Amino acid sequence: MTKRVAFITGAGSGIGREIAKKLASRNMRVIVADINSQNADETVTLIEREGHEAKSVYCDVTNLDSVKKAVEDSVGHYKKIDVLVNNAGWDKVEPFLKSDPSTWKRLIDINLLGQIHTCKEILPLMIENNYGKVVNIASDAARVGSSGEAVYSAAKGGVIAFTKTIAREMARYKLNINCIAPGPADTPLFQEIGSYNEGITGALVKAIPFRRLAQPEDIAGAVAYFVSDEAGYVTGQTLSVNGGLTMA
Repeated sequence: MTKRVAFITGAGSGIGREIAKKLASRNMRVIVADINSQNADETVTLIEREGHEAKSVYCDVTNLDSVKKAVEDSVGHYKKIDVLVNNAGWDKVEPFLKSDPSTWKRLIDINLLGQIHTCKEILPLMIENNYGKVVNIASDAARVGSSGEAVYSAAKGGVIAFTKTIAREMARYKLNINCIAPGPADTPLFQEIGSYNEGITGALVKAIPFRRLAQPEDIAGAVAYFVSDEAGYVTGQTLSVNGGLTMA
């Protein structure tokens, strides 16, 4: 059987990089899609050092034409896309009434429209190939709310709803569409948020039963399950990976 091909957005750093490394270690060929080409190339280098195969592509998920070009380049190289991981995301923590409309737009464009764009381009390829698994990265903020993240939470809530709907629509083609909702994770983005919200890390660690933030590897492990054959009968589900911060 030919190796599966995974297209991962925001794979240049943080959680996306760990997902790329994890899926490469599971014998997949990985497309590292990111708006930061230098970071994407670094991820490819790390994967290749482990003896696995990867390719970087420039991809601005907020721009449908950019997504189309990235998908075309990827298919031109690997001939197919079997797995899509919608990981690219961005956040800014601040009270809603102090936030600016330009911030709202960026939050929605990256966190919600970005996932809609990639699904629009890649799902038809999966239908044609009679195989496909999609994992959308949302947030536990979407499930319980989060002070200072009103629009971010709304966008990620949209991701969860979008996941459920396309899971229903794609079920006739036997495509698996699932969602992961991470809790607070120790990533470059979170460190940036913490730099202007003093005390947030300590407060969160105290609130998490496991007494630590998620590591990118924790999220990558959940993605690896959803794209595995063992999850072949799982679709339309949202899995929280949060150390027990919230419990369904």
